[in-house]
Amino acid sequence: MRHFWTTSLLLFSLVLIDRAAGGDWPRFRGPDGSAITDDDKVPTEWSDKKNLKWKLALPGRGMSSPIVVGNRVFVTCYSGGDGDLSNLKRYLLCADRDKGTQLWSKTVPAVLPEFRSRGTFGYHGYASSTPVSDGERIYVHFGTTGVLAFDLDGNKVWQQSVGTGTNAMFGSASSPIIWKDLIIVLAGAESGSIRAFDRKTGKVVWNESAESVSSSYSTPSIVKNKDGADELLVMVVNEVWGINPANGKLKWYATARIDTGACTSLVSADGIAYAVGGRQGGRTAIRVGGKDDVTRSNVLWSKSGGTYVSSPVLHKGHLYWLSQQGVAICADAKTGEEVERKRIGGSYYASPVLVKDRLYIVSRYDGTHVLEATPKMTEVAHNKLGDGGDFSGSPAVSNGQLFLRSDKFLYCIGKK
Repeated sequence: MRHFWTTSLLLFSLVLIDRAAGGDWPRFRGPDGSAITDDDKVPTEWSDKKNLKWKLALPGRGMSSPIVVGNRVFVTCYSGGDGDLSNLKRYLLCADRDKGTQLWSKTVPAVLPEFRSRGTFGYHGYASSTPVSDGERIYVHFGTTGVLAFDLDGNKVWQQSVGTGTNAMFGSASSPIIWKDLIIVLAGAESGSIRAFDRKTGKVVWNESAESVSSSYSTPSIVKNKDGADELLVMVVNEVWGINPANGKLKWYATARIDTGACTSLVSADGIAYAVGGRQGGRTAIRVGGKDDVTRSNVLWSKSGGTYVSSPVLHKGHLYWLSQQGVAICADAKTGEEVERKRIGGSYYASPVLVKDRLYIVSRYDGTHVLEATPKMTEVAHNKLGDGGDFSGSPAVSNGQLFLRSDKFLYCIGKK
């Protein structure tokens, strides 16, 4: 029985790898969460009249990212929730990637109580978590309404609560990820916990609570340690944790310069994880693996200066990130030293995506900057759409096309 289970997981992993190679963008920041693709057919220039394949009106607002599975694009939205939470609804929308038409949209009423938007502390709303797909189902995290699974035709398969806490300052933001047969969710806002569900049945496999998780809005990641074993990495305020993804037990932890709130996602390469985040901004490089407190043995460098919301990208030995004040920064990944900074203007919640050798950086209100992914960060193009809305969702890339979402429309950018 154990042999059969292991074989099934191996086959499932191979299917995911094949789909990723075929161009799917099945989760937040792409197939492995690195926000990197070798796709070289994505246009560098576009406008309302150039290289805009289609745009589709959305049923509500949102800051989540679109995902792409085969010929379908999925995105979440919300309506209501402005004062009276009784009319709060979430939506999971499926679009035809070729035609730009809506194939279906599912409405999910809110399970109350729910986080109440508090002016500037709640403007990201109620659809900030990006869906994830295993190619058979779509999994969404809708705050206190829980985690839901839908098949590709929009039929609900299961729904599970992750708690009904509403004390977190910014509500929900972390996106679910898939590891083998599990859906892993960081439910900091709802219960100060990290939970794993069986992706087919929704059954709870493990549930671990920790007070520190309540201030984390980061999406976890899976990284291999020096022994080739998978570790679940979670970033919280002032620390990075290495967790056994099979049972949720803490293996190691290290101090990191992440203050106030942990919003960004970790990036990693060659067994080293880079934590860049915090309101004041800090950055730390940590060798993955070990036991208990590994700060002295595994922290390679730690410096002030980072990014608060927008996650970094790691490319050819350099870290790139955006400040909320519109400054693009490049740092040496080996030393942590800043190499270059360049003011490009705008405000940023979306995370940059590396497309071949260029950084695509989506600002909230001032269009998308395309920069060369070199320390000089030379600007290639600055593209604007006449939307007038808020572009806070990170872009998705698939088969020569770039998918953008505002709080009004879903866009497909591609050569006609």
